[in-house]
Amino acid sequence: MSKSHVTEWQNALKAAGYNPGAVDGDFGPNSLSASLDSLKATGVPGAPPPSDIHELPSEWLPPSSKMVRIIAHWTAGSHNVSSVDREHYHFIWSGDGDAVRGDNPVDANESTSDNDGYAAHCKNCNSGSIGVSVACMSGATESPFYSGIYPMTAIQWEHMCAGIAQLCMFYGIAVTSSTVLSHAEVEDTLGIDQSGKWDFTRLSWAPELSGAHACGERLRADVKAALEGARA
Repeated sequence: MSKSHVTEWQNALKAAGYNPGAVDGDFGPNSLSASLDSLKATGVPGAPPPSDIHELPSEWLPPSSKMVRIIAHWTAGSHNVSSVDREHYHFIWSGDGDAVRGDNPVDANESTSDNDGYAAHCKNCNSGSIGVSVACMSGATESPFYSGIYPMTAIQWEHMCAGIAQLCMFYGIAVTSSTVLSHAEVEDTLGIDQSGKWDFTRLSWAPELSGAHACGERLRADVKAALEGARA
């Protein structure tokens, strides 16, 4: 959805008495919350919501009883999804928030002992793990923090969180710190070395957050909010 469409939506929500936050064309948490409030109160959202925000096509979701966690990453590339990105992640969100399916299906990660034909998104932690990613952060540095020329956008984050919520519902994964986590949390939470990966210890659209725990807690809070909205 374009920035102009989001801006129109935010203005409509504001005119209806809801608080979408800044009218800036970015679909952030305040805009999502205002839309859900409007929908609950009237049965009709203040303006047309993004049509794809809660939807990964059903044909992208093969049944599996062996997926136990979802690990969120960034690609460290541009806002476009590359062939390398599709090789390593199950689902990737481009700069405008569109979801792209990876080359390997989710159930390919039921077992990774053959070292072939699965999404290798997390060092020594691929079996039973769904790998999702946002296409961004090429050239970024952690300290001093610099988000590069392709920073993560709020729209990418919101669409990813909604996608994670859908995956949680479909695969029966509870939202906990060990089952829905960022790549940067894997080492401390699961005890598996990740060679200094820092996706996510900073969020370019939320500079007040710093550290893997703070960003991970925001991830889980936004996934829970998306779950509540989907179930309402």
